[in-house]
Amino acid sequence: MKKTLLFFILSFLFVSFTYAQSYKIEGKWYNEEKDAIITIYKAGTYYAGKITWMKFPNDRNGNPKTDPENPDVNKQSRDRLGMIIMYGFSYKGNDKWSDGEIYDPKSGKTYSGNIKLNRKNKLDLRGYVGISWIGRTSEWTRKTN
Repeated sequence: MKKTLLFFILSFLFVSFTYAQSYKIEGKWYNEEKDAIITIYKAGTYYAGKITWMKFPNDRNGNPKTDPENPDVNKQSRDRLGMIIMYGFSYKGNDKWSDGEIYDPKSGKTYSGNIKLNRKNKLDLRGYVGISWIGRTSEWTRKTN
């Protein structure tokens, strides 16, 4: 009886911990400048993010902003709103996700990336080329309302 009870308690704790860890970053996040919301979601076994809101979605001519800085000419005319800018992030434990890529539509550059969830509603997104300690960290805030 004691073994059975212990098994159920440990199973419950394991499932609860795994469930809680695997969904922490999903949701809507303001970028550091607060001029866009990126929705982070699970895509298969990885996490990805796409632009779902922009403070200024249109260019000076009133047309939807596109991706003119993209080095791939075929992608330069795609709309920025709805664009997937994060992909391939996998959960590594201790509120960290890594092995992802981050695309910056303002510069047209793609970076390797890591995510660290600092608190429930704050995360650090680090983009880098080559090695992680040579890069830039951006703090994002969860949209709570």
